[in-house]
Amino acid sequence: MASEELNGKMFTQMVLSGAQHLKNNAEKIDTLNVFPVPDGDTGTNMNLSITSGADEVKRLSSDNISEVANAFSKGLLMGARGNSGVILSQLFRGFAKGMGKKETLTAEDLANAFDSGVATAYKAVMKPVEGTILTVAKDAAELAVVESETEKNVIALMEKVVSEAKASLKRTPDLLPVLKEVGVVDSGGQGLVTIYEGFLAALKGEEVPAADADDIEMGEMVNAEHHKIAQDYMDTSEIEYGYCTEFMVRFEDEKLKEHPFDEETFRNELSKHGDSLLVVSDEDLVKVHVHAEYPGEVMTLGQRFGSLTNMKIENMRDQHTAIVGDDKKQPVQTERTKYGVITVAMGSGIKEMFESLGATVVIEGGQTMNPSTQDITEAITEANADNVLILPNNKNIIMAAEQAADLAAVDVAVVPTKTIPQGISAMLAFHPDATINGNQERMEAAGKEVKSGQVTYAVRDTQIDGITIEKDHFMGLADGEIKASNKEQLETVKSLLDELISEDDEILTILEGEDASSKDAELITKYVEDRFEDLEIEHHKGNQPIYSFIFSVE
Repeated sequence: MASEELNGKMFTQMVLSGAQHLKNNAEKIDTLNVFPVPDGDTGTNMNLSITSGADEVKRLSSDNISEVANAFSKGLLMGARGNSGVILSQLFRGFAKGMGKKETLTAEDLANAFDSGVATAYKAVMKPVEGTILTVAKDAAELAVVESETEKNVIALMEKVVSEAKASLKRTPDLLPVLKEVGVVDSGGQGLVTIYEGFLAALKGEEVPAADADDIEMGEMVNAEHHKIAQDYMDTSEIEYGYCTEFMVRFEDEKLKEHPFDEETFRNELSKHGDSLLVVSDEDLVKVHVHAEYPGEVMTLGQRFGSLTNMKIENMRDQHTAIVGDDKKQPVQTERTKYGVITVAMGSGIKEMFESLGATVVIEGGQTMNPSTQDITEAITEANADNVLILPNNKNIIMAAEQAADLAAVDVAVVPTKTIPQGISAMLAFHPDATINGNQERMEAAGKEVKSGQVTYAVRDTQIDGITIEKDHFMGLADGEIKASNKEQLETVKSLLDELISEDDEILTILEGEDASSKDAELITKYVEDRFEDLEIEHHKGNQPIYSFIFSVE
């Protein structure tokens, strides 16, 4: 292997090694979450995101590093889950752009690609916070640019990148006080360091520590579950477009002279031949995903611009029968509407509540499973509307929703709701005759009017915001901040409600989780009635996991 240049095949090995190393350590990275809540967060999200990118790379056999980097970037983009996954996808989107059309990279080229990735990621985040994955990426890239002026060995440069990334990671608690208080480094930064370690191992011809033999492919499990939820809405015979068709077109200059490529025009053209359409392009290629009845026709349209590659056609009718059987007889919405509203929620009761308020599509997800960009993109297609509003109902889903909105062929606006109560309040403010921007403003304002409380349990000992928390004790969160902790659930609830409710409040809504008992609900109601006599109380079975109670105060 030439140590002064990096080709596509070697970068492919770096990607696969980085993805494997992250997969092996995802659970450990999850434990670095600042809040000790029992959710799969940063490690899980980054693992699922990079797995999507690695899968895209596996389909491509090329010595051209720009082709591999672009494939990795596109796979990451569509698989991005949570803020950490979206930022990771932006880092490698800029990385791919930074190398241009180079077939191989020198050490200096590699440094510049890392630096370009940082610039793109910072632009993607409205209010960048230092002491996070962004800082780790920036510090490592800045050092790489300086060192590459004299260091021409790619392996040696990557060693310095890893070393600086680790050093930057150790500094994150000094930049973000909450990390120092809890005694952890930034989880997203740790994920990036893990990926870079995998990169270096591949360059040096080493293997990352192997996963256990019975290790589960999380990405495949999650995708399968989401697919099943979506498939449950229809009968096999009702599938109008029967073939899931994916392909890429590598642009050719001669063909482009005769048929100039325009992404929007191409997307509109393909929309006449199917649904669930996704078109992503750059200077070198275009990637298409579409559900079509005649795959050959859509591929022929793409072939006008260049050569076809990475073709995959799957019979969805056969898949549907295998996934859910043929006993689902619910009708499918086929008439296009003016508005569609997409929300994210976990729990059958909460899902039914959103549907009763007019939600078109409810994506099952949240703390334990953040939906990916592609999940949200598919929901936009399923909404079958000219205007779509998205309510993420979780701060860690907002960026993926915004990314999906950017890819959509229709008008999409994200209402940045961070909790289920905010989402419910926003739904009540929706007006079908208002403009999409008008609805976005009204719904966002309504969401901010409500106070949100959650009760869950701690998965480890920690101390945060002056509160000492012991493993398995209950915690009360008010608008995302831990305000109470006690070994007794009822005492935790009392402290939390005292924090949330003021004299001016009129309504308390209680959403009971799947593990909440009716006795506890009765005791909570009695406490509130005795302490806040004029407060109206509403009860609903949310059946949500993780949080035994969710409170909405207005």
